[in-house]
Amino acid sequence: MASFHTKTFAVHDDYMTPASAWHNIAHLLPKDKVLWEPFYGDGTSGQNLRNATGCEVIHKPEDFFTYEAGDIVVTNPPFSKKKEVFARLKALGKPFVAICPASMLTTQYIRQLFAGEHLQIVIPRRRIQFGKLEGGNVTWPNKCNFDCFYYCWKMGLPQDITWLGDDTVAPPPAKRQCTNPDKTV
Repeated sequence: MASFHTKTFAVHDDYMTPASAWHNIAHLLPKDKVLWEPFYGDGTSGQNLRNATGCEVIHKPEDFFTYEAGDIVVTNPPFSKKKEVFARLKALGKPFVAICPASMLTTQYIRQLFAGEHLQIVIPRRRIQFGKLEGGNVTWPNKCNFDCFYYCWKMGLPQDITWLGDDTVAPPPAKRQCTNPDKTV
């Protein structure tokens, strides 16, 4: 007879965004806006976002729930706080692009929070493989077992559902325009 064991899992929200995740959507982001990546992690996400878009990116170790910056929020938030994060994003009223699990689309809180709103979805070609930050070191296990979407609000994308293909990687930053391409805050 099999026995039943309950397991408890520690919440681990320190997963870093690979540069490829930002390159995949760089062509969808306006070139004349300041981007804000509010979740600091190991500090590389902002630089990766800047490299992908060529735009000014604000990326500081500040509290997302009390600090505000930029014109558009582009982020990979801690998944354990996604309800609070999406409520704050909507309250800010700024356009946003947030990477979150695909399964979030069917939750009641997203349905209620964005009822009557124009939430748009960008579906990556492949599963995003996040880096895990532990003890100050990032490892890239390449074994993410769930799919993520880019949840977009007030972005004015041409379609409500955008399927990314193999050919949707943004051109190198040198070919892109931005208000201040040399500044990362």
